[in-house]
Amino acid sequence: MRLLFVLILLAGAGIGVIYPWAMTNFSGHEIGAWRVYEQGRFKPLTVPLSGRDAPVRVLVDLTARAERIVSQQRTVLTLTAATNGRTVLASTLQFNHSDNPRQASPQLPDKIFRDEAGLIPAVSPGPYTFTVGPGDAEDIPMRAVDLILRSGVGEIDGRARPVGFSLMAVGLIGLVLAMRFGGRGGRPENPNSQPPPPRWVRGSA
Repeated sequence: MRLLFVLILLAGAGIGVIYPWAMTNFSGHEIGAWRVYEQGRFKPLTVPLSGRDAPVRVLVDLTARAERIVSQQRTVLTLTAATNGRTVLASTLQFNHSDNPRQASPQLPDKIFRDEAGLIPAVSPGPYTFTVGPGDAEDIPMRAVDLILRSGVGEIDGRARPVGFSLMAVGLIGLVLAMRFGGRGGRPENPNSQPPPPRWVRGSA
């Protein structure tokens, strides 16, 4: 039974964690990466996109001198994307779910935190202007902000995370119970259930 629950736990992790992460970071191909914040200044970015780029996933990398971002549900950055005077994406970024940031450089204490701004499902050929700005979270030691666009990405099934987390919970609970009540029926061995070992008696053969 333990093996069964371990397999359920691994399947849940694959569906709820690994699959969305892989779809976000590796599906499709990268259009490009641009620096939109440096030396205390934000600057808008205009990128020409074509219809064959759709759908386009928008990612933001925040470089900060911190081990983790604690924004307490406040907004660290805001992002909008517009074309032909029409806003096609508006997002707020918190970065507080980035548990495994990348190391910016072995010589620097800065870490790179990634968050997803959203998906542009349909693309009209032409220039798209991306505007990144500060949110209402304070005391975030930002060093740089980079905007990453990925083209032709797969869309994450909305059912994946709930199903995956449910399987992980079932697997974990089952594994704990199996370890606790496993063994011989979950009951300690009765010392009287086995005949006593023979004793040596003087004069016995």
